[in-house]
Amino acid sequence: MTKRIAMWSGPRNISTAMMRSFENRDDCSVVDEPFYAYYLNATGLKHPCYEAVLAAQPTQWSEVATQLTTDACATPLQYQKHMTQHMLPDMDLAWTESLTHVFLIRDPRRVIASYRRAMPQVTQQDIGIIRQYELYQAFSQRSAQPIPIIDSQDVLENPRGLLTQLCSRLNIEFSDQMLTWPAGPRDTDGVWATHWYANVEQSTGFAKPNQTPEPELTAALAELASDAMPYYQALYQQRLHAT
Repeated sequence: MTKRIAMWSGPRNISTAMMRSFENRDDCSVVDEPFYAYYLNATGLKHPCYEAVLAAQPTQWSEVATQLTTDACATPLQYQKHMTQHMLPDMDLAWTESLTHVFLIRDPRRVIASYRRAMPQVTQQDIGIIRQYELYQAFSQRSAQPIPIIDSQDVLENPRGLLTQLCSRLNIEFSDQMLTWPAGPRDTDGVWATHWYANVEQSTGFAKPNQTPEPELTAALAELASDAMPYYQALYQQRLHAT
């Protein structure tokens, strides 16, 4: 029986690098942001590659949920890369109860600065941090499993230590294959990769941790980060530490 690992992240995190890490295992297949078309169709947001995304995926969340929980999988592990902002309030979350959840978090100041470089505007909904906190509470209430939380900075500072700890919490064996991977695109990448995945396509492993000072934000973006910070901190205090 396949263990389906749902990794819940906001944008501009190391979520695609984590997907590369798991996909490089011999025993794991991956699914890349399966609710993106549903999200764009429901919100009307004209993200880059909008038409291609709508053509590539179902736009009904219930259809996607059924695929993610019942479609046959040829590998013992399946890594599902999810964006928390894609989970709109009208969704029934009952389908998530069969998944094994992990939450990947990042300082909202760095998320906002990175997102603003790729998109003309940034809203609280775009960065998904408050929604991430809400989903963590919802999944924790629905499941008896203790849900691990990892912070991107911790992963970059000690990939082996954090991934070893994470695998232990997931009851799977750690593999050295998770630390490096071949550069280049993947057939499993979403059609939006041409806009969002340039850096990870050049990577062969986790990048060096960010040692730069906190990014400078406009007053409006700083307020956005401040509003998200309590939700990030609540998750951060529960994060895994490397062994």
